[in-house]
Amino acid sequence: MPWVKQEDCVGCGVCVEECPANAISMVDEKAEINMDECIRCGICHDVCPQDAVKHDSERIPQEVEENIEWTKELLRHYETEKEREAFIQRIIRHFVKEREVMEKTLERLDSLEI
Repeated sequence: MPWVKQEDCVGCGVCVEECPANAISMVDEKAEINMDECIRCGICHDVCPQDAVKHDSERIPQEVEENIEWTKELLRHYETEKEREAFIQRIIRHFVKEREVMEKTLERLDSLEI
């Protein structure tokens, strides 16, 4: 899914004009994508003269770090080593479940009739 790297956006509005779903608007002179409206066509990637519209894959390191920080924040609520170890195992199960959902979704998408 696309996102706008705000520090690269110069507010030219080309992506706003070219978006067939009208999912992009200017907020404080920067482009912002409404993900509920976005149809993932990729036009905004192609037309941005500043290359400010990015792909989600570029956020993977940031998202991993956010997951780690979230886990560390929650971990502070557990006092004993045993509680902390049990919590970490629950978080691991959570992410394993998320991976399974993603894998099953990908399998279904491969067989989707278009």
